[in-house]
Amino acid sequence: MNKVLLTGRLTRDPELRTTGSGLAVASFSLAVTRTFKNKDGNYDADFFNVSVFGKQAANVSKYCFKGSQIGVEGRLQSRSYDAQDGTKRYVTDVIADRVEFLGSKKDGSSNYVADTNFMDQIPEAPMDVQTNEIEVPDGDPYKDFGNEIAITDDDLPF
Repeated sequence: MNKVLLTGRLTRDPELRTTGSGLAVASFSLAVTRTFKNKDGNYDADFFNVSVFGKQAANVSKYCFKGSQIGVEGRLQSRSYDAQDGTKRYVTDVIADRVEFLGSKKDGSSNYVADTNFMDQIPEAPMDVQTNEIEVPDGDPYKDFGNEIAITDDDLPF
């Protein structure tokens, strides 16, 4: 089994490219803090090169930037190449199957806030201007769905 789960921060803005067949690929470096302190009492970090493909690549490139906190689920992939000095070099990369946006660190502040560009696209609920409370529509929001749901015990995940 080859599976990796990482949570960390981007060390640079993602680079978006396209393959010869037109598939989008975003590459970035992810800093993951270790769970234990070193002998000096500080937390060290490991740095991983990550690639993600397709629609997720476009989303990562559009909504993530240096300092963004993300979760990555994927696999490890090893490759080798011959360096200019004639030595063989080995590289291990993370190929992401799934990327989750967890938050961002803007302007070097320690407050974690969601990416404002992304949040601006989420429609707001109607709000009462005088009380600053969200307006909840009256009645049953499920009234148009009928009275019964065709589901068996085998359909339930528990």
